[in-house]
Amino acid sequence: MQQSGQTYLETIYLLKRENGRVKSIDVAKALGFSKPSVSRAMGKLKAEGYLEVGEKGELVLTKEGNKIAKDLVEKQETLTQFLMMTADVDQETAEDDARKMMHFISKKSFQGIRNFIKQVEELN
Repeated sequence: MQQSGQTYLETIYLLKRENGRVKSIDVAKALGFSKPSVSRAMGKLKAEGYLEVGEKGELVLTKEGNKIAKDLVEKQETLTQFLMMTADVDQETAEDDARKMMHFISKKSFQGIRNFIKQVEELN
């Protein structure tokens, strides 16, 4: 899946977590994209089996779409925490950098970071 598709899935997941329901207009506002651009992307995600559209235009992630989005959110939160712990940066900088890193980091490196954080937390 391309980075743009991941961004859409993550945004839908977070908006649903915050608001309970999500429509294309909510995604467009959150990302600063045009409604037609978001509609095309939603059609593609639907065709790929990551998204369903309810009767009232509500966006609903499929099981696979939800899994991908949840993993992305966990990855961003973990990388943000790691950067704040090790790079002495503020939360906004850590979140921005984590957003960029999460699309390119290997599973092995990410697992190592997760293990590092766990070990540090156990010491405290």
